[in-house]
Amino acid sequence: QNLSNFKQPYSINLIKLYSSSNKKRQRYVTKDGKSQVNLGNIEEKKRFLSDIFTTIVDLKYRWFLFVFMMCYIVTWIMFAEIYFIVAWLRDDVNHIRDQTWNPCIENVDSFLSALLFSVESQRTIGYGYRMVTSNCTEGAILLMIQSIIGSMIDALMVGCMFVKISRPKKRAQTLMFSTNCVISYRDDELCLMFRIGDLRDSHMVDAKIRAKLIKSRQTKEGEFIALEQSEFNLGYNTGEDRLFLVEPQIISHTINTSSPFWAMSADSLKREQFEIVVILEGIVEATGMTCQARTSYTDDEILWGYRFEPCMSLEKGAFRVDYSRFDKTFEVTTPLVSAKEMQALKDLERNEQSILSLYWDNVGNTYPSTDTENRLSRSGIDHISEERTPELKHKVFAV
Repeated sequence: QNLSNFKQPYSINLIKLYSSSNKKRQRYVTKDGKSQVNLGNIEEKKRFLSDIFTTIVDLKYRWFLFVFMMCYIVTWIMFAEIYFIVAWLRDDVNHIRDQTWNPCIENVDSFLSALLFSVESQRTIGYGYRMVTSNCTEGAILLMIQSIIGSMIDALMVGCMFVKISRPKKRAQTLMFSTNCVISYRDDELCLMFRIGDLRDSHMVDAKIRAKLIKSRQTKEGEFIALEQSEFNLGYNTGEDRLFLVEPQIISHTINTSSPFWAMSADSLKREQFEIVVILEGIVEATGMTCQARTSYTDDEILWGYRFEPCMSLEKGAFRVDYSRFDKTFEVTTPLVSAKEMQALKDLERNEQSILSLYWDNVGNTYPSTDTENRLSRSGIDHISEERTPELKHKVFAV
């Protein structure tokens, strides 16, 4: 059939790689960018303690707050016990109101009073009622040790709290990805497209976009590779992967000979199993930290024969972005054949036009010369499909 026969409107162009009756496949990356890979059987857990700062920051908030409080409570109680033992051994407990007694720690007569003294000393409150005197050296040494340890805990915990609150992953919450991918023609080439946007006025600096295809396959030697990662070309050679993300942009992947979708048609996509992971990286303008936002597109999120609706409009003195239209698409006329089949069909039509032009050039002769036959043969007449070859050869050589 001719190329024009493929360009007919289709009412159903939503590509689903799995049937709705089948069990939904486990995602590799969720829509909000969380990895669904669980690590198990880790024997050398001491590696996490060697990087204690990152370990604490990576904790969930409930565990982080628990560690934060326990660091202070444990040190307060530990030094309170030591202070009470010192006061008890020096018999300060039994001489609280004795004016002739020279105590090591004044006004510490119980564990609770020792705990209050520990908190006051470490937090530098200094109410002035309980204090270490110059009558004992061990009291001054304990006070110095507690001050140093308290400063170290402050530096670690306050630093972890600041980093956890200002982590760049929170900035990723205001970076949007379209719910679906679409496949349609752009500039006479079949393309896979998705849309990204930034909700903040402070934009990402040096933003870059890349994509991974997650798919299992079996090698020629019989080796099974689970979840193999292959790179999508999003314009690395032309610089189109570097974004000036001030308004929503449609990212396009051209389906050419180097694309994993080159031989996939609308029907073959239904039998495929893969996942597309999209990664957006950039520098947060306000903090200078590197931010990464991720999402993924699975089988039921690929729309064949659709385009994104425009969401930009011109207002007085500025452009306006309507994010209510961010995920909206509309259907367009798109052949259901693969890009490879379309290219072969175009080559076939070019060969036919070349053959017919040679035919009309020699239509005035009764029989074509041997040289003309060779030219016709080299032009591709012997490579045309079996159904059309006899007919075309009859038209050319019947005169």
